[in-house]
Amino acid sequence: MSYKKLRYSQYFIDTSNDYNDTGLARFEIKYKDITYWYKGIQCHANYEVHYEPNRNVIQVNFQETNGKKDWFVNFMFIEKYYDTFRWHDKKITLRVHNGWATMYKAMKHQVRNEVMYLLQRHPKAEIEIVGWSLGSGQAMLCAQDLNYQYGIRSHLITYGSVNPFKTNIFNRRKIRKYLRSCSKEIYNFGDVNDIVTYLPFRILGFIKTKKVALNKPLLFWRLFNPLKYHTHYDDEGLYKKIYRKDKKEEK
Repeated sequence: MSYKKLRYSQYFIDTSNDYNDTGLARFEIKYKDITYWYKGIQCHANYEVHYEPNRNVIQVNFQETNGKKDWFVNFMFIEKYYDTFRWHDKKITLRVHNGWATMYKAMKHQVRNEVMYLLQRHPKAEIEIVGWSLGSGQAMLCAQDLNYQYGIRSHLITYGSVNPFKTNIFNRRKIRKYLRSCSKEIYNFGDVNDIVTYLPFRILGFIKTKKVALNKPLLFWRLFNPLKYHTHYDDEGLYKKIYRKDKKEEK
């Protein structure tokens, strides 16, 4: 069976457990909880992996911010050394938001094992990695990790997408190019009026793999309404231009 992609709004509805109660969720995602210690505080990393036979896809989901401890992790944005390796004869040193890197490392072995177990059973399946808000940063780290460890190139789809990777003016282009090579396609959706998608700020050197800007133009006062602009990614109208672009690329 060939891979079938969902409507973009549907991925958000599913991975957010239908945050806005649309009634369109295909199922309830039951996240696994990994407990770890960070800065002396007991924290939690949450993920879910499953196979969908009707679409021939292995999907990895990461939970959004859920509770005070996740907010503590979100604000620990001092950079953290992540990994150094060779890529196309270039030295790549990845540095990542400290809190998010620690969170992903706490669950990465479980995520890897579950993905590879399902991939052995379904070797022709595609891999989708999905997340919203905090989960978007985990999804980007996962896409890089699975590519680095196993050469897997996933379909990366995130919402309210944050900036997990730390760069400087000398290596930004190289890091971006490398991160984009880790996935077959990347849709890090961000409403231009969603303040979360600018965090941590680029002026501090933080970036995402690739941003797909929605709902232009940016109106400054909208940035102070995250309850609306960080949570309305189930609005199918946001993706009209993206669908038109996808059709042109298919031709």
